[in-house]
Amino acid sequence: MTSLPRALSPLRHTQYRLLVASMALSLLGAGLWAVAVVWQVVALDGGPAALSLVAALAAGGMLATTLLGGALADRIPQRRILLATELLQGTTMALIAALSLAGALQLWHLAGAALVSGLAMGLYYPAYSALVPALVPEGELLAVNGLEGMVRPLLQNAAGPAAAGFLVAALSPGAALAATAAASLLAAACLWGLSTTPVRRDLPADGEETTGLLADVREGFVYMVRTPWLFATLLFASLMLLVFIGPLEVLVPFAIKDAGGGPTQHGYVLAAFGVGGAVGSLVVASFRLPRRYLTVMNLLWGLGCIPLVVFGFRSDLWVMIAAGAVMGATFQAGMVIWGTLLQRRVPPALLGRVSSLDFFVSLSFMPLSMALAGTVSEVIGLTATFLVAGLAPTLMAVVAIVAAHLPADELAHPLDVPAEPTPEDEQQLDRV
Repeated sequence: MTSLPRALSPLRHTQYRLLVASMALSLLGAGLWAVAVVWQVVALDGGPAALSLVAALAAGGMLATTLLGGALADRIPQRRILLATELLQGTTMALIAALSLAGALQLWHLAGAALVSGLAMGLYYPAYSALVPALVPEGELLAVNGLEGMVRPLLQNAAGPAAAGFLVAALSPGAALAATAAASLLAAACLWGLSTTPVRRDLPADGEETTGLLADVREGFVYMVRTPWLFATLLFASLMLLVFIGPLEVLVPFAIKDAGGGPTQHGYVLAAFGVGGAVGSLVVASFRLPRRYLTVMNLLWGLGCIPLVVFGFRSDLWVMIAAGAVMGATFQAGMVIWGTLLQRRVPPALLGRVSSLDFFVSLSFMPLSMALAGTVSEVIGLTATFLVAGLAPTLMAVVAIVAAHLPADELAHPLDVPAEPTPEDEQQLDRV
């Protein structure tokens, strides 16, 4: 079997096709919004502070609801959560687009829409992660994560921003916002045709005492802390992003500028990151899960930071573009393994909450990293900052692997030979 059919094999399941179509449209909408909101702020005579406010509200809203989203995803059929969030985002964006096109939009409207979008996304991610294993056999989860890892950067980092840039230049920011709304509403239409699957958890019968959402969140935390491979990986990921993501997002544009580039060259680096991520996802999905999946995954992330070092030495632009591609490939390859690992080793009843903790813990230091990057570079210099950001994660990865005894864990829990679905499993999936 060639690599492409293997990566696309989950699409033979009708219900998963509807889900992945909605996901693709949602990603396209996110890419459209990322560019549309910038130029809408500019059109409203806003500056960097105004844009930071809008971005902070979106990020804050997302972090505020993700733990709640995980608890809900383990209680409520996930399709209902996904449909509600897409409808909320679609109607909100449609209202903002209408105000923009009518010339009545104000900055506070845009800030409110960003907050609503962030709140919705915090609910969306855990529900989506918990629903996928209910729609495809266990043996195809690696292919699922490879397919999604290939689609995500192409739509969110390339197609969406490119389409928004064209609409803004040819028409107006309001037109790009209208396209964002259309993408969310079309995603909701795909989810409307999706069957409602029961939650994979035994809930108390009517009249019996039930635990609250806070207790559900606490149960997820307890599972995370008591599961060494999970806790060690999330702790490593959070610290890695603390030292890495700020320099990548904040300082790379200045390094490109110092090398004689500008916005176009910055776009090339970002595009290379996205294309590299798509290729890395496809490659991993084309083979079995690595026997040493925990070791390989953490080393992919740690070693994948090393190419950031080239930005500290005012390298040629083509070297920076190549570095972006390598970072995208290694990061997304690790994410494909990680998504499959969660879906196969976390109990189904806890998957929504663990997915939300994955999102919450790993990204918790991102705002701090963004805030510190500029200050640290002024104190120790741009080159030294890139050296730390590029080299420290590899050491962190090795410490996590050794301290949590990940090699012994992965040998005790092999995932490289997935269980084949039985005919009864296939019949159940076809009925979903």
